Amino acid sequence: MRLPLWTSAAIIVALATAATLRADVKTQERTQVKFEGALGRIVNMFGGRGAREGIVSTVAVKGDRMMSVSDASGTGEIVDLAEQKIYTLDMKKKTYTVVTFAEMRRKMEEAMARAKKDAEAQKEKTSDEPQKEYEVDFSVKDTGRTRQIAGYDTQESLATVTVREKGKTIEDGGMVMESSMWMTPSVPALKELAEFRVRYAQQLYGPVMAQAAADMTQALAMYPMMKDAMAKFQAEGRKMSGTALATEAKFQVAAPPQSAEEQKKAESEPTPTSVGGLLGGIGRRMGRKKAEEKKDDPNATPGRTTVLTTITETLQVAPAATAADVALPAGFTQK
Repeated sequence: MRLPLWTSAAIIVALATAATLRADVKTQERTQVKFEGALGRIVNMFGGRGAREGIVSTVAVKGDRMMSVSDASGTGEIVDLAEQKIYTLDMKKKTYTVVTFAEMRRKMEEAMARAKKDAEAQKEKTSDEPQKEYEVDFSVKDTGRTRQIAGYDTQESLATVTVREKGKTIEDGGMVMESSMWMTPSVPALKELAEFRVRYAQQLYGPVMAQAAADMTQALAMYPMMKDAMAKFQAEGRKMSGTALATEAKFQVAAPPQSAEEQKKAESEPTPTSVGGLLGGIGRRMGRKKAEEKKDDPNATPGRTTVLTTITETLQVAPAATAADVALPAGFTQK
């Protein structure tokens, strides 16, 4: 069994930083995913309040238990490290299901086996095609901006990751991720939450650690530039210290400049929509408005299109939790 490369990397990093502290903490955070273009307009129109304003989740950790509840979806989850079980809650129907860590590992192994089989089949189809090589650039800088979040003073660090074809610039095409992170000196309660999640990863993924390490060693041997990229990531990452209380990540696609003829053709095409002709006119009007806003935006980078933006912000942090905060709610029945 082989783990996907970046899954292997994440697991190895988690184990390398594992600690033995026991956490008691309760936090609340808001997460939001913004899609751009026609898809974004459809999501905002039909996705409800959660899509427009984000989803608020409460997470509590006490000892070997962590409970998380989402207000918008009406779902919850309890992770019990002592029992090695995961409880999935339906807060509206007051029911729950239980799965063991061993069952979760088996499902993951089956999914990874299918993914490996599909990847090998795809590789056979494209074996005669020339394979492109890509380079990854990473940088971090302090912007000097400040703001207060959940009662803590924070400063902004801007991390930029670019993926481009080897030997070419980002202006020739590629992908860019800009991550704005609002950092504060270490918050012990949030550190304890992170350490609980590391312990969770240890117990859930533990049996596949040897293979994950082997995958990383093999990958670094096959792709020397990946080793250089990881070294640069670590070096630049040292510039960031403390805890991120808010993060806004923008995923952008960089494309070569269009010719006048290509641009004219693109502008003449109607905005695509999957909800039929009823919304066609609305979509086209909103599309033109969006294009005009982008044209007038002084912060827009020429040649780049934002595809997706994710926002996570900590709303509250309490360095304490009770047994009731992580207990199965009264009146719930098992499905």
